[in-house]
Amino acid sequence: MREEDPVAGWSRVHGTDVSGNALAVGWLRLVHRCARPLRWVPPDVLSALGVVCAWAAVAVVAPGGRWPLLAAVLVVLTGLLDGLDGAVALATGRGRPLGAVVDAVADRLSDLAFVAVPLVLGADPLWCAVIAAAVFVLEYARARAQGVGMAGAGAVTVAERPTRVVVTAVVAAGAGAFPGGTPVTGWSWAVVGVVVWLAVLAVGLVQLSLGIARALRP
Repeated sequence: MREEDPVAGWSRVHGTDVSGNALAVGWLRLVHRCARPLRWVPPDVLSALGVVCAWAAVAVVAPGGRWPLLAAVLVVLTGLLDGLDGAVALATGRGRPLGAVVDAVADRLSDLAFVAVPLVLGADPLWCAVIAAAVFVLEYARARAQGVGMAGAGAVTVAERPTRVVVTAVVAAGAGAFPGGTPVTGWSWAVVGVVVWLAVLAVGLVQLSLGIARALRP
């Protein structure tokens, strides 16, 4: 049997055509190439490993010094595993409703770890709580809209998982490479992370709100 194209398969499963998005297409093809030698691994195990890597990044960033550089690597690995579980499930025909639930729960646990990275680096706990709440509101709103009939993601926003991975990895890498703060300005990496998170989530929530309104309009 001929294997389904990864872009077409992802679009079918998620109800959103991303074939016109060059970045998404490139990422999906890369992930599916990486998934080929891992087809024997259950997708749920890959989801769980992603959560472990995310929280290991939090532990590694805590000592400071150059350790946040390793945390950045672990964050990127978390993002890769997040794509690998779905790629393996799609390529091997092991995708199932329970697996989608496991993947979603793993994603939210990893998101909490991503928010904990700037927190451990010294960010204000209140703002970190706001970020965590905004992420959960975004994901809950999408899931609820899909539950009442919205087909697809509603909108592919700037605040999706890849962006969260990139922001967290950059903050961790910056803290490891420049412990004294951002070059030239000397701003705290924790503060920079919080500001970027808030900006991205604010735009993402607006984008998703408009997408849901369009999708559910009578």
